[in-house]
Amino acid sequence: MNQPLAYVHPGAKIAKNVVIEPFTTIHNNVVIGEGTWIGSNVTIMEGARIGKNCNIFPGAVISAPPQDLKYQGEDTTAEIGDNTTIRECVTINRGTIDRMKTVIGNNCLIMAYSHVAHDCFVGNFCIFSNNTNLAGHITVGDYVVLAGLTAVHQFCTIGNHAFVTGGSLVRKDVPPFVKAAREPLSYVGINSVGLRRRGFTSEKISEVQNIYRILYQRNYNTTQAIEIIEAEMEATPERDEIIMAVRNSSRGIMKGYTGMY
Repeated sequence: MNQPLAYVHPGAKIAKNVVIEPFTTIHNNVVIGEGTWIGSNVTIMEGARIGKNCNIFPGAVISAPPQDLKYQGEDTTAEIGDNTTIRECVTINRGTIDRMKTVIGNNCLIMAYSHVAHDCFVGNFCIFSNNTNLAGHITVGDYVVLAGLTAVHQFCTIGNHAFVTGGSLVRKDVPPFVKAAREPLSYVGINSVGLRRRGFTSEKISEVQNIYRILYQRNYNTTQAIEIIEAEMEATPERDEIIMAVRNSSRGIMKGYTGMY
């Protein structure tokens, strides 16, 4: 139901059962799917593509132009999947000519005051706690949890099922299935709790753990570790996903923790 005190541009495409609370502004060239609720004082700017059954809380700004001096006004988008919740004062900028869009997947929870910059790709079932900040051109996999006050450097990649502890500065890529903590950010084990919650068997968790022991705890360099993993570990989707994440890393993966536990 469109409240009389909300402004919706005639060019916006809004499903019939979307709820728009007072004092919200929706610009031209916006698409919002069925069942979505838009709270008060939300600003949804050109290029927003919002899915079904989302909840967007007061103060959020979706699809603002990127905070990038290279942006020349190209026609880009900010896309949010189905069943995703955007809490208070979250800002999500649309893309630039690099990727042409910023994407947040399905079933995500982006908590208050978080920022997702231009050209970020965020997967499904992700949770970003309060004041999480993503710079531009970041790729985040599925089922990633970023605890509060996490800041991620531009062009970083965070793999599926990773957990990054609160207050972290992510300067290097975080491979899949791991826990990341300490300063500088380091491998501190695999995300076994998250993996169990998502149905990974004990055998599969042990397999992932053994791969990371070779990569992080046997004093091999990265090239040596990957060669050993390929030679000694049975080929599985998880093994191959880890290998590809390491090999395709443009910034390099985070290091193992070398201090005392």
